[in-house]
Parts: sequence; structure tokens; C-alpha cells
Amino acid sequence: MKDKMSGQFTNREIMEKYGIKNVSQIKTWMKWYRENQVQRFDQPIGKQYSYGHGPDSSSNEEKKNVK
Repeated sequence: MKDKMSGQFTNREIMEKYGIKNVSQIKTWMKWYRENQVQRFDQPIGKQYSYGHGPDSSSNEEKKNVK
């Protein structure tokens, strides 16, 4: 995020540096940052959760019921 915010790197350079395959990922991250949804950065890649509803916030009982 700091690379993008500094303005020193283009999207292409950031994609190459971090192995990002699609520019939409950078746009999504910037949207989260602007909307102060920084908790989303700690979520597993590929599945997004509402705040407080991620895999780490589930109780053991809830996790058993998911299977």
C-alpha cells in the first residue's frame, strides 16, 4: 500500500514487485484503504468476510457446525 500511496511506482511496477496478476486487486486494496476497511487485509486470499465474521472470530462450536 505504501508503494502505491507514495506515487513512486506505477500499477505495473507494483504488480511485478508483488506478483499481482490483475490490476483490479490494487484497485480493490485502494478502495478498502480509502474506506478505512483495513481489517480486510488480514483475511485469507480468495474469500472475504464481513468484519468480525472471519474464520478466526467463529467459536469452536460454530466451526463444528460448518462441516
